[in-house]
Amino acid sequence: MKAEFKSQSAKVNECLPAILLVGGKGTRLQSVVSSKPKPLADVGGNPFLELLVMQLRNQGIQRLIMSTGYLAEQIEEAFGDGRRWGVEIRYSKEAQPLGTAGAVRFAEAFLERSSEFLVLNGDSFIDLNIRRFIDFHRQHDGIASMAVCRVSDAARFGTVELGDGGRVARFREKTGSTLPGLINAGVYAFKRSIVERIPQGIASFEKDVFPALLNEGIYALEEHGIFIDIGTPQDYAYAQDLCEKLCRAATAETQVEADKPSTVR
Repeated sequence: MKAEFKSQSAKVNECLPAILLVGGKGTRLQSVVSSKPKPLADVGGNPFLELLVMQLRNQGIQRLIMSTGYLAEQIEEAFGDGRRWGVEIRYSKEAQPLGTAGAVRFAEAFLERSSEFLVLNGDSFIDLNIRRFIDFHRQHDGIASMAVCRVSDAARFGTVELGDGGRVARFREKTGSTLPGLINAGVYAFKRSIVERIPQGIASFEKDVFPALLNEGIYALEEHGIFIDIGTPQDYAYAQDLCEKLCRAATAETQVEADKPSTVR
């Protein structure tokens, strides 16, 4: 995996910030990654989180905010100020876990004057055309947009039901069913106003925020490329098998094809 590179893709918006949620403890993965925060888990000799940094930088996103917590100092030591990757990285360090939404509210000051921003889960990766995703978000003018993908086994994921025009109609909690399903891939585009709708303290987007905002417009763009979540030992092992494909997806120039072959589980 190359640490230094020059992007040849068109810039999306160098001023658009992206918050990376990297503060979780990763309890399920600790049997195989016990001394590191989950986003620093080794994939092909490099931290998994580097895939996200490279993907964002290669598609023109240069303002990164890492929302840290568990073993935060290791992430700061590994990525520093971001100049090695040609990005600016700042850190929003939680004193206690605040959940996916609570972490974003806590990091609001780092958004400065931005009227919209991206959020990415630090333990999953999807081959995403960020320019197309942002255009989708702006065209639909909802308060939130999310990337979704279909997996053959949705047992450990909540699923998403879509209505007309890609509008999210319903979120379903994890059921344990091994049937295929459309899942939240952990990448979001938000209007700044969503921060005001996040409760103070510990809060989850999936449970505490999104269900209450369905009437205000949450939209989903289905992606068909490679997707991986390293939250379990089994999927972490699978990420090793996908290493070369993940690296190519992270460093490739922005793709415009809507229907690329899918590699999901």
